[in-house]
Amino acid sequence: MTTSAVLESVPAEPPAAAPVALWRARVGAFAIDVIAGLAVVVTLALVALAAPPYSPLWWTYTVAAALVVVAVVVNRVVLPALTGFSVGRAVFGLEVVTRDGGAAGMWRLLVRDIAHLLDTAPLFVGWLWPLWDRRRRTFADLLLRTEVRPASRRWDDARRVAAGWLIAATVICLAAVASSYQVVYRHERAVETAREQIAEEGPRIVEQLLSYRKDTLQEDFSRAQGLVTDSYRPQLEAQQNAVRGAELTDNEYWAVSSAVLAASPTTAEMLLAMQGQRGSDPQTLKFITATVRVEFEKSGDGQWRVANLTVLKKPQMNAQGQ
Repeated sequence: MTTSAVLESVPAEPPAAAPVALWRARVGAFAIDVIAGLAVVVTLALVALAAPPYSPLWWTYTVAAALVVVAVVVNRVVLPALTGFSVGRAVFGLEVVTRDGGAAGMWRLLVRDIAHLLDTAPLFVGWLWPLWDRRRRTFADLLLRTEVRPASRRWDDARRVAAGWLIAATVICLAAVASSYQVVYRHERAVETAREQIAEEGPRIVEQLLSYRKDTLQEDFSRAQGLVTDSYRPQLEAQQNAVRGAELTDNEYWAVSSAVLAASPTTAEMLLAMQGQRGSDPQTLKFITATVRVEFEKSGDGQWRVANLTVLKKPQMNAQGQ
């Protein structure tokens, strides 16, 4: 047998399989490409839920989240079709190819990312499948017949671009949280503080506004004028002048129950049930009941003042003992 015949009879060795990417490198690339953007979207979604629906702030969060989603899709689908890899894969020197080493293409990459839902659904088993699969493939790779391999070329600015993307994601998250605190949480806290203040101070203000004694009438009226806003003061003065023109007697009110109907950092509305007594002579003393709705405004000095007072149930008087 000739040498050439012997060589022909020896079976040829199968071609060596192309190297595939390490699982930890794929995790790092995925973190840059997807997890960073997902963190931004989740943060924006949470602060959007706290913002008033369809308010300018709500729309800002929603549009920003949509733009981040578009950026992630462009990076994962469009950029690899143009350059061969996404930012995260470029940092770790990876590329997605077909089994025969050809370019995956934009639509295959898009469907592959959608198919990652199959990796997530069974308790993330698909993401761990590369740990024991011979070609380190996820369920999405098996379905789309793709593999992740070391890249045949490099992107020199990939690390710089990735650093900029991560910094931008961090800044967006911090800005969203800060604006939410400034506009939403702080506002809600201010409303809660206003509600607590008016629940405590409102009844006392109304009591002082409506009460007066015959021997300290001018002093009591001056004090009452300091408890109202400039816009309501003329109406109060007219009521006080009417009292001066009538038979003077002591008039004292106290709140027996109250409820805050509405509140904002600078305005509030309260419903009060009032009781009182008119007169100073025990023989002619009369008891009074009335229900009023009071609007309050916070002035520049931080004090609550009455902006309007509406009598819902006119005062009813009963003589002592009746």
